[in-house]
Amino acid sequence: MKQVISKERLEASICQDSFYEFVMRFWDTVVPENPVWNWHIKYLCDEIQKMAERVIKGEPKEYDLIINISPGSTKSTICSVMLPAWMWSRMPTARFICGSYAYMLAMDLSRKSRMIIQSEKYMRLFPDVSLSEDQNTKGYFATTQGGGRIAVGTGGSITGFHAHMIVVDDPIDPNASFSEVDLKNADNWMRETLPTRKVDKALTPTILIMQRLHQDDPTGSWLARAGKDDLKHICLPAEIPIEIDADEMDEEEYEEVEGDDMVVGAVSPPELQSFYVDGLMDPVRLSSTVLAESERTLGRYGYAGQFLQSPIPRGGGAFKIDRILIDSPPLKWVRKVRYWDKAGTDGSGAYTAGVLMGKDRDGFFWILDVVRGQWDSFQRESIIKHTAEVDGKNVIIGVEQEPGSGGKESAENTLRNLAGWIVKLDRPTGKKETRADPFAVQVNGRTVRMARGEWNKDYLDELMYWPHSKYKDQVDASSGAFALVNQAKKKAGGLGR
Repeated sequence: MKQVISKERLEASICQDSFYEFVMRFWDTVVPENPVWNWHIKYLCDEIQKMAERVIKGEPKEYDLIINISPGSTKSTICSVMLPAWMWSRMPTARFICGSYAYMLAMDLSRKSRMIIQSEKYMRLFPDVSLSEDQNTKGYFATTQGGGRIAVGTGGSITGFHAHMIVVDDPIDPNASFSEVDLKNADNWMRETLPTRKVDKALTPTILIMQRLHQDDPTGSWLARAGKDDLKHICLPAEIPIEIDADEMDEEEYEEVEGDDMVVGAVSPPELQSFYVDGLMDPVRLSSTVLAESERTLGRYGYAGQFLQSPIPRGGGAFKIDRILIDSPPLKWVRKVRYWDKAGTDGSGAYTAGVLMGKDRDGFFWILDVVRGQWDSFQRESIIKHTAEVDGKNVIIGVEQEPGSGGKESAENTLRNLAGWIVKLDRPTGKKETRADPFAVQVNGRTVRMARGEWNKDYLDELMYWPHSKYKDQVDASSGAFALVNQAKKKAGGLGR
């Protein structure tokens, strides 16, 4: 006898077999606007389903997942809203931790996820999934089979709850200012708290989905410490540069393109670039017009992070490091200085940096050496003196004096330690960005060169990400060195001790 499959059973089977089909069929239960099914939605759904299938089968995870993608790309709907509901259609015992930068946002995403479970369509297709009467709140609801979804804000605790999957959706507010403390707190929470809330560390995968905001944001920190096979990184900038034939442009056109359009976030995996249309990831929702307006609203750095998935704007940040020539320095100098930017507090995690800069007879500025480390006050003063001995008495020494009595005392200690050398105690004023600008102008004007050394990479990385670099000591020391080396000789020779 031929078996007749009901319409509901067929639709339920289609949804269970494909997370993407589930998202399409349940879209209208939580989103009032008509959907635009750009290619990236299916791609993300399929990638997430691969991870979820291993959880359903009780198999060890292959990797954790980072997704960097623009706002307005359906990321929260897919990962934070739809995923738990779909997973329960297959595994009603699955437990989720879903976090966002603010508890109210995390709770709102949780509310939308619960709307799907309680919708007429879901209850009709998956009648075996029901929510427990004893645990059914916006922020934490559970199935009668033991599954659950708990919402948490960045830094929040999740006592007594262990998850089969962890979803972190925007751990830092992309639309608000944030500090290094915020970055560190978010990183510590992801690195120390969330891993203790897994059903099984070998089984439970973590999905981090966010826009790039800083060199040391949770994406940057995780990529820096993760093993090559432990993490999959999906990066989908809103736009990528269209190939341009430089031979067909005149000099003025080339300079304009070089400075503005040739460096943006890289697509990862790179084969996904073939889905872009005229350089756009989503030409309907993130059209050229929409992106141009977003860049005007957010500014270069905000747009670079949130839409290009790079903490560095197009064409580079304040410093165009590709314009620094690494070469063998000359033997004769107009002037050489070593400028020290000292860590304000011992044990704070900041670096002390001493940049040796010279001005040659052709008017070029040279970065000759960088001494950098995290030392206590005794070690620091010993290293500063030893460096002065190596540099020689013809090198002028600049020392930044931090504000307050502590900064004055520290600077005076260094002054006494360097008796016999020409020393200038510098009391900088104004913002760091303003002080760095004269040096940046020279870098971008191709008048700065650099001696080859093991310190080159760390130095160039800091310049590249400035002013959103993890550390700022080398730029601060370079700004001070440039101001000092560029002074008239008679002023430099008269510096007080």
